[in-house]
Amino acid sequence: MYISSVSIRNYRNFKDTSITFNDGINVVIGHNNAGKTNLIKALSLILDPNGKKKLDIYDFNKVAILDEIKLNPPKVSISVTIKQSENEDLLSDDLVTVAEWLTKLDEPYEAAITYEFFLPEKEVEKYKTAIKKATDLDKAWRIIQHEFLRLYVFKIWGGNIVNQTIADNESLQKFDFQFLDAIRDVERDMISGRNSLLRDVLDFFMDYDIKSDPQRTEAEKLEEIKLKKQSFSDSADMLISDLLKRMLLGKNQILSYVKDTGAAFNNAKPDFEGNISDVELFSALKLIVEYESGIKIPATHNGLGYNNLIFMSLLLSKMQVNSDGNYLGSNAKVFPVLAIEEPEAHLHPAMQYQFLKFLQKNKEEKKVRQIFVTTHSTHITSSVSLDEMICLHNEIGETSVGYPGKALMENEKSKKYVQRFLDATKSDMLFAQNVILVEGIAEQLLLPIFARYLGISLEEKHIAVVNVGGRYFEHFLYLFNLKNPYAIHKKIACITDRDPERKVKGTKGENYSKCYPYEYGVQNDKYEYKQNPSFMLYPRDGHSNIALFTQDESEGKTFEYDLILHNPSLKLFLTNSMKNQDEIQKLMELYKMGGELVEYEKTLRKSEENDRIIESLKSNTSWKSDQKSKALIASRYLNSVGKGENALELASVLTDNFYKRGTDDFQTINVPNYIKDAITWIVE
Repeated sequence: MYISSVSIRNYRNFKDTSITFNDGINVVIGHNNAGKTNLIKALSLILDPNGKKKLDIYDFNKVAILDEIKLNPPKVSISVTIKQSENEDLLSDDLVTVAEWLTKLDEPYEAAITYEFFLPEKEVEKYKTAIKKATDLDKAWRIIQHEFLRLYVFKIWGGNIVNQTIADNESLQKFDFQFLDAIRDVERDMISGRNSLLRDVLDFFMDYDIKSDPQRTEAEKLEEIKLKKQSFSDSADMLISDLLKRMLLGKNQILSYVKDTGAAFNNAKPDFEGNISDVELFSALKLIVEYESGIKIPATHNGLGYNNLIFMSLLLSKMQVNSDGNYLGSNAKVFPVLAIEEPEAHLHPAMQYQFLKFLQKNKEEKKVRQIFVTTHSTHITSSVSLDEMICLHNEIGETSVGYPGKALMENEKSKKYVQRFLDATKSDMLFAQNVILVEGIAEQLLLPIFARYLGISLEEKHIAVVNVGGRYFEHFLYLFNLKNPYAIHKKIACITDRDPERKVKGTKGENYSKCYPYEYGVQNDKYEYKQNPSFMLYPRDGHSNIALFTQDESEGKTFEYDLILHNPSLKLFLTNSMKNQDEIQKLMELYKMGGELVEYEKTLRKSEENDRIIESLKSNTSWKSDQKSKALIASRYLNSVGKGENALELASVLTDNFYKRGTDDFQTINVPNYIKDAITWIVE
């Protein structure tokens, strides 16, 4: 069996949310305060029999209207559905554990457990009378907190909730829910043998060569372990006897004070004797780390990350102890569940990957039945499958859930593409509040800077700029298309180039080649033309959360081209890595002076591409002189830059210029219109 889903109502940030799970590892991701920890806490209210069950006022979901609260007292409800696993043995303890909670008898069977925190019916009338005094929500919650919260009770129901059947505690105890929160003191919890975690693990694995020997019968194992314990006890008695001999004279001196204080009466006097078992001697053991060189150091001297890994391995060992029927008999746990919050807190990326593989191995070996991991780590998300991810998103108090694997399940090609390319950088799209997808490194580097020129901080708005490495938006957009019930709810802006192209008419097998905007549609009798079709895939009015932005239809070409089209005389864009700096600088000066096309022609060095630019501009009779001048400079700039290196330099130059605001050295920059529109839309 496995936990297939949970429905959460009115608990913390969950107003009314249902979440489905995998039979295995579930990696819960999302931006800060999306509800990852709250989800685990909700599960623990049902599955952790030793956990706190009473809630406080801050555990209620506060997205409510006053009339709702006046009508009925607020109630928290969390319901877990347990489902039959594939290839499950129906004669196993699984079905026996949930038999009284079944809501579906046919295979695969289903069972339900529901936690409720509510005001008893006998107090409701008193509540309705008191809550009438509330004139706003704040006052209503204060009345609930001060007058009624102490009267609230919790119940855990088994099966269909309408039957109001209390879930028996014995069956609930069969769940072993272990939660490692992000703030944990692993040294306190594991270092010494006095601690119950380490003591229980040591006790279980002591004499493990005998306990795990398939050649011995249970009776033979018990007899052999009994002999070992007796042998240990005999040795311990000799040690204690030797200790008492060494204490003989000193003991007499100590006990002489007893007589003087009057503590010896009725011929009774204190003395010393004792014995010690192997389990009691665990308190003398301390966890150490021994290196290949032979050096031994206490575990307290390790880094937090290393100790976290050791602690988690011990915890999994303890869960194995708890679920061993031969060891604990009828007290053994049936369903061990491990929940870990932010395992990356003290682990570097390589160790995060190793830890994840460690968890997967433990799941395969059935040492733990189901695993829940909450994380902010892009290294972890890039190491797990899309099917194992659950994305939480919270927007203005409303929590939504997305499932990347299911969102792509009808498009296997895109699913494989996204899985392959969702590395630690691209995984940012799953964590950010909203996302801007771009084609290349230049846009990725420069968009955050352009946003700052517009008075917007993408970082403060938790907006990620993700480079998808070309025109591959469609593969990723399946994740966010809200027409799909499994999509991730967040705004996605895509920035793509116009990329006009042409080819000679009537030619078979010839590919389209790039052309300039001023060549596009000019010779329809000779060429066939086309532009980047990407922006037509998701029309602006077709999706509330997805929008594509590109350059002007008649004048646009690429990102670099548009930079100069909007800043034709700004020498700030001339970086050290680009070619033809002197030539482009002269062209920019000509533009300032209002030069004619013939003057630009004289400035250009001789080349086939420059001849093409001039001839094409002359052939275009619909464009005005200023349009042609800007287009010529933009064309030469585009042909002179190397994308990666130039973008890095330009990012540095524009950042330096930004910090000169308010001084005479500051140079005004015109952000291209489509970039401005995309940034404005994503922050709306």
